[in-house]
Amino acid sequence: MTGVEQQPAFENLARELAQPIMRYLERYVGDRALAEDLWQETLVRMHQGLSSFAGRSSIKTWAFSIASRVAADHFRHPARKTRIVELEEVAELIDSDRPIDERMVVDEMNACVRQVIDSLPDAYRTALILHDLEGLSAEQTAEICDCSVASAKIRIHRARLRLKQALQAQCETYRDSDSVFRCERKA
Repeated sequence: MTGVEQQPAFENLARELAQPIMRYLERYVGDRALAEDLWQETLVRMHQGLSSFAGRSSIKTWAFSIASRVAADHFRHPARKTRIVELEEVAELIDSDRPIDERMVVDEMNACVRQVIDSLPDAYRTALILHDLEGLSAEQTAEICDCSVASAKIRIHRARLRLKQALQAQCETYRDSDSVFRCERKA
């Protein structure tokens, strides 16, 4: 494939995969701005590797593999573990359509789940997000994680188990008067 032929193919590929990979990266890192930065790095690596793509997996699986490695590489640097959020960014994230008490409950639940997901080992976190949040099959998850299907299923199962155990230890769950699932942190 020549560079001239590769450019339109790459642009089409990037356009087609932008939404699913951006969503995956945002779920993986928990931050939209950081996910956008990682998406840019993913695009660079995809562009560099497209000419050597052998077709042993689907192009989507190949792209998710690259995104997973980019995100994991990002977290390997200790200086990148913590991020300070600017006040302007917080204002953008507030959903003013919901009552404040409901937003607080949802935010607390999200923070709790996010904290547990972030504490999972990379292999478990990646498998859980790809399979349970992105809806990929165990086979696709295995390809992206570069492991057997059995290993991918084990990782998904263990990640779910750790998530459940951590949430049970940290939260009291209940249904409110509208039968909406809620949680409160244990003291």
